[in-house]
Amino acid sequence: MEDILQLNEANWPECAQTSYPALLRLTQVNNIFIQIIKECVESYGIQSSDFNLLSCLRRNPAPHTLSPTDLYQSMLFSSGGLTKVLTRLQKQGYIDRLDNPEDKRSKLVTLTAAGKSLVETIMPVLHQREKQMVEALSAADLQQLDNMMQRIMKTMNSGELVYPHRVQFMGASRS
Repeated sequence: MEDILQLNEANWPECAQTSYPALLRLTQVNNIFIQIIKECVESYGIQSSDFNLLSCLRRNPAPHTLSPTDLYQSMLFSSGGLTKVLTRLQKQGYIDRLDNPEDKRSKLVTLTAAGKSLVETIMPVLHQREKQMVEALSAADLQQLDNMMQRIMKTMNSGELVYPHRVQFMGASRS
């Protein structure tokens, strides 16, 4: 990362003057974290999108059941292939599709005992890896970082920024 910043400074000063090294570092940290998640969950025979869906179901009250629409809206990131993920997880026995008594046109998605066990096995491993990633930071540092990220997300979600394919983050409504 430092090499990139130095090369920009030396060879593209107008870019260096308007770039934000903290955002470049944030992108790098995010990429590393995504790779850690990917490697971890794949070692359990599922994909990152599968884990995201299982986690989404698990964090909802028992019986850990949602409609596909509610599931999509509460995912941490969008899943364009939600149907494909649902089919794959159902074949693996991690979710069931139940008739929706309130809407005969849709099926509810529920976490099976096997799905609950799997996500509860993986999550502590990921939390341990997260802890290793941030071990250089104090509790106060982490709180400050969280506060700053919340402010950035609030700005991004407020409509103050204009960018294509705007995505709302962490449960905020979608545009």
